[in-house]
Amino acid sequence: MVSRMFRIETEVDKQRTQLLRSRLRDTNTAASPVLRALRGTPGEREVPLQVWALDEAGEMAGGLVGHTWAAWLHVSYLWVDEPRRGAGLGARILSETERIAHEERDCVGSRLETWGFQAPGFYRKQGYEVVCVIPDYPPGITEYTLTKRLG
Repeated sequence: MVSRMFRIETEVDKQRTQLLRSRLRDTNTAASPVLRALRGTPGEREVPLQVWALDEAGEMAGGLVGHTWAAWLHVSYLWVDEPRRGAGLGARILSETERIAHEERDCVGSRLETWGFQAPGFYRKQGYEVVCVIPDYPPGITEYTLTKRLG
């Protein structure tokens, strides 16, 4: 067996990051017929999806930031201003986002992550199911991954 020496670096490098991402994408595409079929289609790209709730003065009362990819919506952030919580605004923002994802972008599902102290109960009320629980992420907090079929 041939022994080789490698230099290990820990610096942040955008060019290497892009190269690694490209090589991993190529490897994954070669290994997966599903990802191979996705190549060159509109579903291959992550497309931002953002929905905002503004009050009478045009100030942000709440909003959602996410993206669609491969016929799925990924909710990254959903937030509602404290005085407006409990009145259905979060549900309305989420519902509108899901509608856009399903009707305009042909998404079949939605996924998101939330911490135990945030909103797992809220998402369950909106039809989401817990598919993963990671205790102590970060230490002392539990993270939940939830999904929902759209349509």
